Amino acid sequence: QVRLVESGGGLVQAGGSLRLSCAASGNWVSINTMDWYRQAPGKQRELVATISSGGITNYADSVKGRFAISAGNTKNTWHLHMNSLKPEDTAVYFCRCTATLYDYQRPIYWGQGTQVTVSS
Repeated sequence: QVRLVESGGGLVQAGGSLRLSCAASGNWVSINTMDWYRQAPGKQRELVATISSGGITNYADSVKGRFAISAGNTKNTWHLHMNSLKPEDTAVYFCRCTATLYDYQRPIYWGQGTQVTVSS
């Protein structure tokens, strides 16, 4: 099993920056992809950014050029650097990963979410 814990959310003014972090704990053979999703009130959860174990990244069009996903210094952490924040970035942000376990299962794990609020 893998447990994910996010940190770094908060309240920021438009144009500001925040860095979200996700830390994984548990037992696994490998973490294959690490993602950030967000869900605004009344909207569906959407993919914001993803990074593979090989370092390949992809972003939603709405955040390209403003957000950057990166792996941390340890293999069990990753970050979302958010710059030039806009009020429409306000949402609960969730980290997610796909992992390979010792029983060869490849489940998906979610964190509990962290609130990001951008004031105008």
